[in-house]
Amino acid sequence: MKQKMRSTWMMALLAMILLVGAGCGQQASEPKNTESAPAEEVTLKVASLIPPMTDILDVVKPLLKEDGINLEVVVLSDNIQPNTALANNEVDANFFQHVPFMEQYNEANGSDLVAVKPIYHALFGAYSKKYKSIDELPEGAVIAIPNDSTNVGRSLVMFEQNGMIKLREGAGYAATQADIVENKKNYVFKEVDLLMLARSYDDVDAVAMYPAYASPLGLTPKKDAFITEKTDDRFAITLVARGDNANSEPIQKLAERMTGPEVAKYLEENFGEVSVPAF
Repeated sequence: MKQKMRSTWMMALLAMILLVGAGCGQQASEPKNTESAPAEEVTLKVASLIPPMTDILDVVKPLLKEDGINLEVVVLSDNIQPNTALANNEVDANFFQHVPFMEQYNEANGSDLVAVKPIYHALFGAYSKKYKSIDELPEGAVIAIPNDSTNVGRSLVMFEQNGMIKLREGAGYAATQADIVENKKNYVFKEVDLLMLARSYDDVDAVAMYPAYASPLGLTPKKDAFITEKTDDRFAITLVARGDNANSEPIQKLAERMTGPEVAKYLEENFGEVSVPAF
């Protein structure tokens, strides 16, 4: 009897071991899901103003989509809002300015905006509806120039480079009208908001402006400007971010796409000498 009970117990134990082993074997043989969840799409907000800046952002938008980045272009109406929006974390970057303009904003506002990548050169020039050359400009001609300090200096340096005025030695791009030491034809420099320069074209004798503002008037620097500046890398239109995000992967990917062959080709085919790649 005892032997029979022992045999029965041992058979039950063996059956239990086999059952557990089979279960473990089945669990081990189940295929594991090795696919990771898709990465979440990142949204980048970039503030800008006018073409070709906004056009370039439109060119890279579908390219960034391939990188998992949704680019949202925020078009603003003046040349202060993009920096204010960036400084206040309302956007992630902006694209409308050169580095001296950015530095002027930082100094005035205590902000930490930083240059990420120069994108293109916008050749500064002076245009006139009435006159074709410097020699034709009359005594006391009224010339409209941008009213922010960096572009005042840029305008005056351009006029000096072309022999129209002389500036105090060492004034350079920080020059103001107070630094004019020679103005033989008594030109009157009228400081106007950057976005209003094109509207001044009919009302003054000449206007100093960027090609982005001259283009809607059908004007280009090489063909229509009676003078242009010498190219200076510091004035390249630049992608700008904040110190806390400039080195982030999405911003760096944006910079990479904005300096890619698609943008170079777009500028060459649509803007030629007006907006020349700076990369």
